[in-house]
Amino acid sequence: MTQPHLTLTLGDPAGIGPEIVLKALADERLKDYCQITVIGSRSVLESTYQQLHSLTELVSPDQISIWDVPLSAKDDLKTGMGNAATGKASFAYLNTAIEQTIAGNFDGIVTSPIAKSCWQLAGHDYPGQTEVLAQATDRDQFGMLFVARSPHTGWTLRTLLATTHIPLQQVSQTLTPALMTQKLDLLIETLQENFDIKQPQIAIAGLNPHSGENGQFGTEEQDWLFSWLEQAQTTYPDVKLIGLVPPDTLWVKAGLAWFQDQSQSPIDAYLALYHDQGLIPVKLMAFDQAINTTIGLPFIRTSPDHGTAFDIAGKGIARCDSLKAAIELAAQLTGTKS
Repeated sequence: MTQPHLTLTLGDPAGIGPEIVLKALADERLKDYCQITVIGSRSVLESTYQQLHSLTELVSPDQISIWDVPLSAKDDLKTGMGNAATGKASFAYLNTAIEQTIAGNFDGIVTSPIAKSCWQLAGHDYPGQTEVLAQATDRDQFGMLFVARSPHTGWTLRTLLATTHIPLQQVSQTLTPALMTQKLDLLIETLQENFDIKQPQIAIAGLNPHSGENGQFGTEEQDWLFSWLEQAQTTYPDVKLIGLVPPDTLWVKAGLAWFQDQSQSPIDAYLALYHDQGLIPVKLMAFDQAINTTIGLPFIRTSPDHGTAFDIAGKGIARCDSLKAAIELAAQLTGTKS
């Protein structure tokens, strides 16, 4: 089988992206299952290497494939200090990766962290990289799926968000039967086609405390969520849909499966209804292992599930575990999508 050729963006050049890219690519094992081209500014990678290679293991920029997106001479770049110039650069890296992948030069994209505030300073008003990818590929049905494999038990946690970067007060208005169906369809298709789980078990969270407690703590469950779930089970008779699980107990067996015994949870994926409902437990269990993969695109895209960490940028202490896991998952999923 031909190795997939992935592109790896640098992320915000003032953050930990340049450091973790050079750290991850120092692992020779990555070459066993994929080719990687870094899209970013060569000058940033070279300065990062010069600054940090005596403190930590990094690959030399001369030893990797780089698609150079040069910085402007007037760009003000200081490690650890994101600004409009770094937002402009990280946006350019991502757009170059998208353009070249659509053109057929790469099979998938792995993105390093960006700072949304810096994008806004540069005039790019997007909630995140996911939305840019969806717009560029003309997709209105897409999702953020977080995947992590436990280093303790080997169990795999998969969590899809029904809603993403919106204020909490907008969640109940944004959730609709059509949106829930769209997300569930994407999740089932991904589990079956990319993870080879033909008859998955999926746990679906309630929205309110105790899933509404028969309408005492919120009425969305009684008004439509339970009836939607009943219809969804009819639509997918070979898929076991479990729910609506009260949010405060949804993650108990997941925690046991992650830390103690993978047989504690038969769940193949979780569908959380809003950002923090899904990502607080994901980051609590798997902060250094979790990967964000955008489902519904015409190609694979993964990303580490952490931010730019401006506070530790340039110190040589950033961990690249999540980025390496993102590269590994992108290579695996690209093989199943081709």
